[in-house]
Amino acid sequence: MPEASGSVSRALRTAPPDQLAETADAVLRQTLGAARAEVFVADYRASGLWPVLDPDVPDGGPLLAHSVAQRCFSSQEPVLDIVEDGRCRAYLPLSVWGERLGVLMVELPGDPDAATVEAARDAAGELAVAIRAADRETDRYRRARRRERLSMAAEMQWDLLPGRSVRLGDALLAGQLEPAYTVGGDHFDWSVDGDRLTLTVLNGTGSGLAASMLTAMTVNAMRNARRSGGSLVEQAELASDTIYYQHRGDRHVATLLLELDSRRGVMRVVDAGSPQLLRLRGGRVTPIALEQQLPLGMFAETRYDVQEFTLEPGDRLFVVSDGVYAAEPDEQEPYGVRAMARAMRSTRLQPATEAVGTVMRELHAYHSDADLRDDAVVVCLDWRGPSRSDDVTGQ
Repeated sequence: MPEASGSVSRALRTAPPDQLAETADAVLRQTLGAARAEVFVADYRASGLWPVLDPDVPDGGPLLAHSVAQRCFSSQEPVLDIVEDGRCRAYLPLSVWGERLGVLMVELPGDPDAATVEAARDAAGELAVAIRAADRETDRYRRARRRERLSMAAEMQWDLLPGRSVRLGDALLAGQLEPAYTVGGDHFDWSVDGDRLTLTVLNGTGSGLAASMLTAMTVNAMRNARRSGGSLVEQAELASDTIYYQHRGDRHVATLLLELDSRRGVMRVVDAGSPQLLRLRGGRVTPIALEQQLPLGMFAETRYDVQEFTLEPGDRLFVVSDGVYAAEPDEQEPYGVRAMARAMRSTRLQPATEAVGTVMRELHAYHSDADLRDDAVVVCLDWRGPSRSDDVTGQ
C-alpha cells in the first residue's frame, strides 16, 4: 500500500505546522482503514512518551512507560499489540536521520498483513520529517515534551542543541543533558558533512543564565568557523579568541572537539579542557589518553594542536563532563572512580541512543535520585566499521 505514505506526505506538506498529528490521522483513516492514529513524543529526559493533544486539554494524558510504545521507541522497530476486541494497535517509530522523536500509534482492524504495517511505517517516517521541520514553526510539540517548566537557561540550552541523536553511515551518535529542566552550561553540538562527523562537548562554567549565555557564544563561534570551512583548530581558536576578547580571561570554557572520518574510523581531537573521553571495547572501559590544552578563552591568541587515534569496528566512545565523572555525593567516592565504568559496561547490548540514558540513570541512582549538584552531559558514539553509504540515514 505505497499510496498511504504518499498520501500522508502530500497532506503534510500543505497542513498547518501545528496540525500534523490530525492530518496524519485523517489520511491513515482513509487509506488504511485505521480507527485512529495518535502521536506520542519523548519528553526531555527521554523517560517516557506523551500524547500530542489539543493545547486546550489541561492534562497531557497518561505516561506510556514500560509499554509496547516504549518497546517500539527503544528498539526502533514496529511493535504490534492485539487488543481484546481483535483490533491491532501498531506502534511505529517516529525517527529521522537517527533522531528519535517518538512513536506513532495506528489502530487497525484485525491482524494487519506485512504490507499494511510497512505502509504505516513509511507514513510514520514522513510524519517524523514533518514534525522535525515544524518544530521551529510551532510550540505544540515542545509543549508536549516538557513535563515541567524549563528554566530560562535550560530553554536556551535545548534550543541550541542540534538534536539528541544522529546517524552517519555506520556511526550512531547520541547525547543527553541533565538536569534536563534546569541545565545551565554543559552542552554538545554536532554536524554531518559527507564522511565527516564533527562533535563538540562543552563543560560549561558557572551556573544559570550566565553559563548558558557563555555556552551559546562558544557554540556559535565554533559553528561560524566550521560553516566557513574552518578546521578543528580554527574552530577552537576562533571560539577561544571570541571568549577572551569578550571576558578578558575572566571566563573560559573547557571543550573537547572531535572529528570522525566515518569511512576510515580515524578520530581527530582538540582537547581544550576537562570533558573526558572513554572507550568501551570488548567489555573493557579505558580512558583515551590525550594531551590536555588550555580551556577556550583563558588567554589571548591561544593556539591549539590536533591529535589523532584510530577506532576499531564495534568501538563505543563516551564523552562525559565533570558533572558526571567528578560527581561526589555525600560520603561517597566520585562516580567516575568505579561506578561510571560499570554503567558503561552495562550498555554493551544497547544502541547509543539507549546507552546515554542508562549512564544518566545510574548517575541519578548514585545520587540516591536526588537532584544533581552540577550540570551533566553524556555523549555516546558507536562506530560499526567503514561506511557503506555516503548518506545520512534514519535509525
